[in-house]
Amino acid sequence: MSKTRITVAKGDGIGPEIMDATLRIILAAGAQIEIDEIEVGEKVYLAGNTAGISKEAWDTIIRNKIFLKAPITTPQGGGYKSLNVTTRKTLALYANVRPCRSLHPFVETKHPVMDVVIIRENEEDLYAGIEHQQTDEVVQCLKLISRPGSEKIIRYAFEYARAYNRKKVTCFTKDNIMKQTDGLFHKIFDEIGAEYPDIEKEHWIVDIGAAKLADTPEAFDVIVMPNLYGDVLSDVAAQITGSVGLAGSANIGDEYAMFEAIHGSAPRRAGQNVANPSGLLQGAILMLIHIGQGDVAERVQNAWLKTLEDGIHTYDIYKEGVSKQKVGTSEFADAVIARLGQMPKTLKPVSFKAGTAFKLPKYERKAPAKKDLVGVDLFVHWPGFNPNEIGKMMEALNHDNVYLDMITNRGVKVYPDGFEATFCTDHWRCRFKTNDGKNLTKQQIIDLLTKAEAHGIDVIKTENLYYFNGERAFSLGQGQ
Repeated sequence: MSKTRITVAKGDGIGPEIMDATLRIILAAGAQIEIDEIEVGEKVYLAGNTAGISKEAWDTIIRNKIFLKAPITTPQGGGYKSLNVTTRKTLALYANVRPCRSLHPFVETKHPVMDVVIIRENEEDLYAGIEHQQTDEVVQCLKLISRPGSEKIIRYAFEYARAYNRKKVTCFTKDNIMKQTDGLFHKIFDEIGAEYPDIEKEHWIVDIGAAKLADTPEAFDVIVMPNLYGDVLSDVAAQITGSVGLAGSANIGDEYAMFEAIHGSAPRRAGQNVANPSGLLQGAILMLIHIGQGDVAERVQNAWLKTLEDGIHTYDIYKEGVSKQKVGTSEFADAVIARLGQMPKTLKPVSFKAGTAFKLPKYERKAPAKKDLVGVDLFVHWPGFNPNEIGKMMEALNHDNVYLDMITNRGVKVYPDGFEATFCTDHWRCRFKTNDGKNLTKQQIIDLLTKAEAHGIDVIKTENLYYFNGERAFSLGQGQ
């Protein structure tokens, strides 16, 4: 087998120790890899690079396409950007994959039969990071859900389930509230799910779904979610298996992939030879599967399971009466290496024969919809409290068949016919439409803004209101 060249970053804090242990294990198991090491993280940040990574390091990652990364430390303040987020988005690593399997009775957990894979969309949602302060009292963060982004991650979830003989894919959203954004994700889940009749499908509203996951994780198999929910619940799922410190993750794109532990750099434990390398080792196992070395991944995983069965534990999972020996980072690696070729007896052995990278079909853009501009929302910074006052002020802009339809504050309709008890900030959404139901023109919007400026009204943002193929594509005000 020809060797695969990979990029390795040893990171910060406990990163170098757990990376050395991980590499020793996988190389002893026969991993056919060649390693290019790069420097990323705290030293690079503090040298004045706010991205935490140099151009030369990027060049190495781009050339090798496979990146195994230990945890890094991002300095507080100073405008430093998260390297994880930057890497995921720069390399289009759209799928975050986190297997969460309990190791009962060798690692304490309340959920002894849990075996869940969280597949999280990795590039968009609120993590697009588009935020603005708009008034003295209100900031906004834009939640972006796209059809191509949703199609890719949902199809990946179904392909993953099929490749690994998983029986069910569950979708979590909050589309009872966010009907446009989460609604699109749910709609696409239903569309793509119909192409996989051999796999069971279900959808949960994320709040009750999260409660069910925390209480009865054995009810789930593969769960696919938008970015924020996936970020939160993948940590919850990892923790209830026994420890976040035992979980690794894969970040998969069409061309590139990054593998890592899901825990942080734990600088207080650095240099003490106590850290558990299992999370990064799990990331490396996912890497081996991805590069077509599933046989090596299988040897490592089964040896790791046998080590845990034998009670050889690091401090974080050591428990009197269950554990037999408390060991350090290096000694744990030695124990796994000594068990290569052995199989666990109580824990279920793994087989990664079917595991490999799989190619998804290219996204095909659909024919453009018929798009009708039917109104506009003017967002206004106004420091008053009385909706009737701003209502009269905004009605002064009515012209040329364009009229003020309503005003909302934090999404709640406050004019006309609002309620006195509704608390109002200084951020007002003023919706204008046409009297005769005809489409609005861009010139009419320009005229509205011109009149607002003449009246001294501080318009901070506009949003056009559209129908796509005859369907309303904007939210109503709460209370409409």
